[in-house]
Amino acid sequence: MASYLWRKYADYVYTKWERTILWDMVDPYRRPKSFKPLVTIYIAAFYTGVIGSAITEQLHKEKYWEDHPGEAVPLMQPKFYYGPWRIIRGEALTPNP
Repeated sequence: MASYLWRKYADYVYTKWERTILWDMVDPYRRPKSFKPLVTIYIAAFYTGVIGSAITEQLHKEKYWEDHPGEAVPLMQPKFYYGPWRIIRGEALTPNP
């Protein structure tokens, strides 16, 4: 049984070595991987963010106009930023929690 296992292991290692040599010879002739999928994902993510922020800002305006019709809409407070976000006359204002 032990000799059978050693023989199987030797066959596995030998064929593994053959496969490695074969692919090492073929590898320089392969086409380089394309950046097209990565660029496509980045572009889609960017425009998804742009469209999402535009929709959020429009909903903010509509909600403000319901409560204060005819007034100018102030800047929308950031949702995930808690530092100073707006500066008036050199003075930083912090959003109200």
